[in-house]
Amino acid sequence: MCLAVPMRLIKRDGDAGILDLDGVQREVSLALLPDAQVGEYLLVHAGYAIGTLDEEEAKITLQLLKEVADHSEARHDFS
Repeated sequence: MCLAVPMRLIKRDGDAGILDLDGVQREVSLALLPDAQVGEYLLVHAGYAIGTLDEEEAKITLQLLKEVADHSEARHDFS
């Protein structure tokens, strides 16, 4: 299964950008999204920004991913 994660573009330098997710920053290729602007939320997969989404949709998606992670952690907590 493949998963693209919403991240916010905080810096752009040509076809490369720095994206942030909760303080974790990654350098990502913007070659597939030449019109991406600083401040936008981008879907990131395997080091490439592959799509854009609005802030509300990004926040909803990130909340759902957090809930899945929390549920998974709770299922594997044997203490």
